[in-house]
Amino acid sequence: MAYVLGLLGVAIVMFASTNVDDIFVLLGFFADPKFRARQIVIGQYLGIGTLYAISVIASLLVLVIPAAYIGFLGLAPIYFGVKQLWELWNGIGTEDSPEDHEKASAGRGNIAAVTLVTIANGGDNISVYTPLFATRSVYEILVIGCVFALLTAIWLGSAHSLVNHRMLGAPIRRHGHRIVPFVLIGLGVLILYEAGTAGLFWS
Repeated sequence: MAYVLGLLGVAIVMFASTNVDDIFVLLGFFADPKFRARQIVIGQYLGIGTLYAISVIASLLVLVIPAAYIGFLGLAPIYFGVKQLWELWNGIGTEDSPEDHEKASAGRGNIAAVTLVTIANGGDNISVYTPLFATRSVYEILVIGCVFALLTAIWLGSAHSLVNHRMLGAPIRRHGHRIVPFVLIGLGVLILYEAGTAGLFWS
């Protein structure tokens, strides 16, 4: 019993410590009227699943991906942030028409955007997960994966609840989409900086 609780504790601490900033990204997506909840959920799970799968494969190959190269993933949130700023500046997507809702609901681009931002935001997670998975059994890795899936649902539910909160929801929905581009750009720059990606060009 102590062994199982210890494994669950490791999984929870590992996920929470590496994805705490993801809550703010999810708040931005849920506050953006162009994104549907279903698209955010699918994109988030695809992103987390991709990070988990890459880490598992890397651990099996005893491969540690250099952080500087992982840092290139920071270009994804920068791109989406600049794109959203351009749309806000030109008034694109500010009208809340039924036709826009229909297009947003059917757009696969939104799912891809959430997925790429999730992967970029968690790119450094690979360097944390890989060595830990390398020392675990297949059973333990599967248990950790199940915990990750459950915690991803809790992350999504928490962000969705905050956006739809009776008092907090209105201001988040009203101003959230204006803040998100700056959050994404800042996130991308931070990823590039912390990963030391710039050093690849100056070395």
